[in-house]
Amino acid sequence: MSTLTYATIATPAGPFTVVADAEDTVHAAGFTDDPAFLAGLLGTAVPEPGPHEDVSKKVHAYFDGDLGAIDDVTIAYRATGPFRTRAWDAMRTVEPGRTISYTQLAATAGNPNAVRAAGSACASNPIALFVPCHRIVRSDGSSKNFLYGLECKATLLAHEKQHAEV
Repeated sequence: MSTLTYATIATPAGPFTVVADAEDTVHAAGFTDDPAFLAGLLGTAVPEPGPHEDVSKKVHAYFDGDLGAIDDVTIAYRATGPFRTRAWDAMRTVEPGRTISYTQLAATAGNPNAVRAAGSACASNPIALFVPCHRIVRSDGSSKNFLYGLECKATLLAHEKQHAEV
């Protein structure tokens, strides 16, 4: 694996940090200005700053209203099992402006009985925004948890709803 570096981007939802390699493949991302936190999610050393201009441009475009701008960002999973990988893939199919329940996520990921595992996949997602776990909600439509806070999740969902073509 190539050396990882990070860039922090100011966004309306708060500081957003990406940890990526020289080819701008994102290994971790989240609404924090602490690259050590993201390195901890990966189990790697704290990276040095890097440019990541292409990813930064796409994140800015997303927050400027082009919700599809982040769709082609290359990501690298470090999943701990096949269900988690399928769940993360399933999250990427949920269109901006829409939400699905943990129950729907489990079914889409291939195991309708794995609702708790679907929740765990959301909670352990180290590539926030690009793997949009913020689009997963409880069966009643409410949000209970989000690693970066419920206010951040609400900001993301409201932004997507405002700009979505659904």
